[in-house]
Amino acid sequence: MSSEIGHSLKLSVFGQSHGRAIGMVLDGLPAGIKIDQEELYQFMSRRKPGTSRLSTQRREEDRPLFLSGLVDGVTAGSPLCAVIENTDQRSGDYAALADLPRPSHADFTARARYGERVDMRGSGHFSGRLTAPLCIAGGIAKQLLAAGDIHVGAHLLSVENESDDPFPLYPTRALFDEAAARPLPVLSEEAGARMAQAVERARAEADSVGGVIECAVIGLPAGVGSPLFDGIENRLAAALFGIPAVKGVEFGAGFGAAKMRGSAHNDPYTVENGVVRTVKNDAGGVIGGITTGMPLVVKCAMKPTPSIGQKQRTVSLSRLEPAELEIRGRHDPCVAIRAVPVIEAVAAFTILDILMEEKGYGND
Repeated sequence: MSSEIGHSLKLSVFGQSHGRAIGMVLDGLPAGIKIDQEELYQFMSRRKPGTSRLSTQRREEDRPLFLSGLVDGVTAGSPLCAVIENTDQRSGDYAALADLPRPSHADFTARARYGERVDMRGSGHFSGRLTAPLCIAGGIAKQLLAAGDIHVGAHLLSVENESDDPFPLYPTRALFDEAAARPLPVLSEEAGARMAQAVERARAEADSVGGVIECAVIGLPAGVGSPLFDGIENRLAAALFGIPAVKGVEFGAGFGAAKMRGSAHNDPYTVENGVVRTVKNDAGGVIGGITTGMPLVVKCAMKPTPSIGQKQRTVSLSRLEPAELEIRGRHDPCVAIRAVPVIEAVAAFTILDILMEEKGYGND
């Protein structure tokens, strides 16, 4: 099934944006792990809608209800199932879209794949709303990793043409926490103010903007991963591309490496406190699909929100002729803002899955 991912940890995401509920089933967690549910909720609150003028005004509490696998806040070893009720749908805003596919949305492709009965209200199963269950699994993974002094954090590296400072060579958990606490998850408050202005300008023009998210994993030892088709980059890229609106993933220097000479791109080795390190990190902490012991750094490019208030060209699927579309409803002018914790969640889940597969992590 396309909505499942994982090897040792199996994650299945279910539901539609305007259905009764959305949720996830997480199988493979050992029994006896204490889950801090308030910490999980605080993490999920970074993603939930309606918390800022710069996000959709849909109001959802997004507090997970655990149906199985958790007893008195401790994992029971059975599959962990949690749901989030949908309480603020406006399905009428999408009535005309059954015949008029929105440009750059999955309306047309979903219908081509599943037929006329596919539920695309609020984008259905293709909606960014489905990232809330991802944050349940990822928030739990973050807690398990943190117990082993492995931390995952991300920030908004750019919005349109405005850029934040990149992560330093050695990001810290404190730096992650500082970014997460700001109105926009950035390292530089000045950059955040410029980004907010860019988003507001797009909103005022009934338009939207894209952005880039930089994520880092610190505390990973050297030697995690595999070569060729099952490497760290492979597993992370496959999972990250499952997040709606992600259009590009790169590690370290990424595409910039294509413009560099080897003498500039190569990361010279050194020894720090008896441990092999590199003096810079253009590799992004991964070589040959295996971790180097440096911070793992990945960037994700997020496309502009396809739902915009301007009139757009489309077609009538019933008449098979050109048509004009004006989208109504509540939409993020920049999906990259609320996607920052989602990138963290998916990265944390994937890293925990790999560690459990290779080292039995969490089974002590």
